[in-house]
Amino acid sequence: MTPAEILQRLKEVVPYADIELEQIPLEPALQVSAETLLMTATALRNDSALHFECLKCLSGVDRGERLQIVYHLYSISRHHHLTVRCSVPKENPLVPSVCSVWPAAEWHEREAYDMVGVRFDRHPDLRRILCPDDWEGHPLRKDYRPPEEFHGIPLTSQLPPDRSA
Repeated sequence: MTPAEILQRLKEVVPYADIELEQIPLEPALQVSAETLLMTATALRNDSALHFECLKCLSGVDRGERLQIVYHLYSISRHHHLTVRCSVPKENPLVPSVCSVWPAAEWHEREAYDMVGVRFDRHPDLRRILCPDDWEGHPLRKDYRPPEEFHGIPLTSQLPPDRSA
């Protein structure tokens, strides 16, 4: 199925979901609101015509004023791929966890939380996974500035002075 066909099927299955097709070259994606993300994810997995049973990857991306979660899905039985994107404001980056839909999301969501600061509502164990528990900030945010030291250990940085561009 093409992304346009998948969108059409989703509109039949969850007609009240807020979903749009983004025609990105080489990787069209469905843009889904945080409010309808969980029901959309459930429909993507459970609908027999779609059957996206595999979450390949989930990534957090800093887009400036907004943070975005990107889901790469695959249907093993139907042999089709899909990219789903969900954007949230940087001031309140909260999206529902999809761990109940795809259990593999548990670790991916923890990484997105740790690296860009997106919080996943109803995640079973949302805590840092790569940085120490007492690390301040989220290293993949464009406005992140690494500390000069951590627990008395000097840290060096090869980062350019301004990463916000």
